[in-house]
Amino acid sequence: MILQALVDYYEVLAESERTPKTGWSLAKVSYAIELSGDGEVLQFISLKSEQPRGKKMVLSPREMMVPEQAKRSSGISPNFLCDKADYFLGALLKPEDGMSEAEKHEIEKSNLRSMQCFEASRRLHAELLKECGHPAAKAVVAYYEKWDYQNPWNHENVGENWQDIAASNLVFVFQGAFVHEIEEIKSIWQQKYEASGSEKTAVCLISGKRGPVASLHPSIKGVTGAQSSGASIISFNSDAFCSFGKEQGDNAPTSKYAAFAYGTALNALIADYSRVVRVGDMTIVFWAKCGETAYQDSFQWLLNPQSSESFYSEADLLGMIRQLAEGKKVLFDNTMLDPSMEFYVLGISPNAARLSIRMFQKNSFGKMISNLLEHQERLRIEGQRSSFSIWMLLNETVNPNASDKTPSPQLAGDLLRSVIQNSYYPATLLNGVVLRLRAGDKFSQGKAAILKAYYLKNKNPKVPEEVLGVMLNTESRNTPYVLGRLFALLEQIQDTANPGIKSTIRDKYFNSAAATPAVVFPRLINLAQKHLRKIDGGKRVCLEKQLTELMSLLETEYPAILTLPEQGAFQLGYYHQTKARYQKKDSKQEDSNNE
Repeated sequence: MILQALVDYYEVLAESERTPKTGWSLAKVSYAIELSGDGEVLQFISLKSEQPRGKKMVLSPREMMVPEQAKRSSGISPNFLCDKADYFLGALLKPEDGMSEAEKHEIEKSNLRSMQCFEASRRLHAELLKECGHPAAKAVVAYYEKWDYQNPWNHENVGENWQDIAASNLVFVFQGAFVHEIEEIKSIWQQKYEASGSEKTAVCLISGKRGPVASLHPSIKGVTGAQSSGASIISFNSDAFCSFGKEQGDNAPTSKYAAFAYGTALNALIADYSRVVRVGDMTIVFWAKCGETAYQDSFQWLLNPQSSESFYSEADLLGMIRQLAEGKKVLFDNTMLDPSMEFYVLGISPNAARLSIRMFQKNSFGKMISNLLEHQERLRIEGQRSSFSIWMLLNETVNPNASDKTPSPQLAGDLLRSVIQNSYYPATLLNGVVLRLRAGDKFSQGKAAILKAYYLKNKNPKVPEEVLGVMLNTESRNTPYVLGRLFALLEQIQDTANPGIKSTIRDKYFNSAAATPAVVFPRLINLAQKHLRKIDGGKRVCLEKQLTELMSLLETEYPAILTLPEQGAFQLGYYHQTKARYQKKDSKQEDSNNE
């Protein structure tokens, strides 16, 4: 289903000419070699340009449509008219005076392989272009005969850019035109590509049509943590993967067209940085069956609000999202979004030299939007943030002092799946937050939001909905919730009596008060009485009144033990009371400023 959906997406992109057709691929090219009619190198032209990368502008290679690139591992396999520098230039490492014999030997060894790459590229271009009458073809063939591939750095036009050129992809330019874009030469490559199909044919497992079988599947590039040269979703390169003597592509026959199509579509999705979400080690891409990018943009805003940019205000976006969740069509970026449109979400993680599918979801766009909206609604709680991205929630489970702050990959996949499916949150999410609170981490808005959302979705009779509100519920008589509020008030009393105190009751007693109230609270109440004696005037009267009101809400004695869900209610009570306290302080400051 995954590959079939990607093939369908490729066909939509190809129809609108937004992706390469069979036999062609996208490559990042940094320099062009300009040739004269007799094959002399006139100059090296930089194709780099400034492009936004986050908040910065960086020099980036130009993305170009070139003849399909060979999939390489360790062998020598040249590409046609676009390749790495060792295939076009030969030896890349220049020996320097003062090098040791061992260093010189390594350079000679590397250069020997680079010269072999150049020779392979020369043979390929001579074979394909020898009968072409176009002057550009003759210039390329002549170049390979004249170029000093043993000492390329000595050429007068290389200059100071040699190291950059030697690390780049290159193409040829002749009389102002890229050679690989000349129609006569393009047709030569197309004929070569179509004639190079496997002699073996079989019924494709993806399309159901008979065709040449792809022996190797395409490399997928840009997945966080995977090899920079790309990794495969499907590969059969070990005896363990052979069945009944069938090897490589024969094991699970996929047509050459289908392999090209799904690889091209997935690479195009990942290459679109602005529409990719990365959570932990997982790279998440999403697309609508129709291929319109407006679906991706609106979905991403709800999935990852803090990293999404839009011309719309947050209120306008939220209004459109609510209409889509209700099944209504919405105009977004000049595209009419249809809530019934099929929508896909794919999560990929690195796995040695391969890629593993962490999650795949298919549903109507409206349903997925509705599920995400419900998730954000459950997270709403008093504080500065109005929404939370997935990675923000996962970061709340990570030790801030750890050297590796990457969230659990398993939790990342489970959480994203539960959000998109609108199913129960994973228990590991709650456990992660509880562990961080017990370790003494700051009780942030994110942790409180997770507690609230978890118990709203994963209902527990010990945590009634009255304590799961956005803000403080002063009417609730739920004992754990009231005890949490009481603890926050006792902390406020201590802070008022001893401003700037370094170690508070929060640091010493929070976990034990949440677990065994009967042991801890009597001691804290006695301590609070001592603190109150240090406070003068109306502050003391106000705090004593609040303390009396909270104590009156406790209908029973302090419980001996609170269960884990009851501790969740305690923690939410503490958070709500603390936020209400600071909210009052902020409103008083605003009033005084207005005066």
